[in-house]
Amino acid sequence: MDNRTNTIAGWVLAACVSALGLSIVSGMAFHGEKPEKMGYPIEGVEESGGAAAADKPIAARLATADPAKGAEVFKKCAACHTINQGGANGVGPNLYATLGEGIAQGKGGFAFSDALKKVGGTWDFDKMDAWLKSPRKFADGTKMTFAGLGNADDRANVIAYLNQQGSNLPLPAAPAEGAAPAAADAATKTGEAGETANVANAAAPAPGAPTVDKAAAVEAEKH
Repeated sequence: MDNRTNTIAGWVLAACVSALGLSIVSGMAFHGEKPEKMGYPIEGVEESGGAAAADKPIAARLATADPAKGAEVFKKCAACHTINQGGANGVGPNLYATLGEGIAQGKGGFAFSDALKKVGGTWDFDKMDAWLKSPRKFADGTKMTFAGLGNADDRANVIAYLNQQGSNLPLPAAPAEGAAPAAADAATKTGEAGETANVANAAAPAPGAPTVDKAAAVEAEKH
């Protein structure tokens, strides 16, 4: 019995030693380092805390906007809005001929929120772009629950489509690229030239050069 017990104990000890050795080896082989960034990036979603890329001006985007694509994007709005001439108001007002119209005015007596009424002015392209981007930021307290269109090109396409539906305002001229930097460079060069001229005028004459001070010249002749 003693020999059998010793044999069993020996096998158990050997098994424990083998298990410990395998654990150490596997830990060395499959050791994982902590990743530099936790989680997985999702394409199209901006990381929190990062600076958002500035949108091009709406005038520049309208130059290449496609009203047909805007009609497709507008389908997101069709649950609350109609856009045909004489269409009925729904959850939101009918949007026919909205561009160029007073903000929160008309629309068959639609009950606009006080927040939107306080904005004032008319629906121009810039205001419509800001409104579609974030209704709540444009008019804090608005009744419109739509979060907004984050894609700048989608907004331009929708605005081009809206403009065709009864407004037909002339599109703004697209800003010329590089015009502002060129003007700034010209101003800088002008400033540098002015400063150089001032320094040249204020510089002392070289030794031995004739003086331009008549009083000093007369005084020198006396001596």
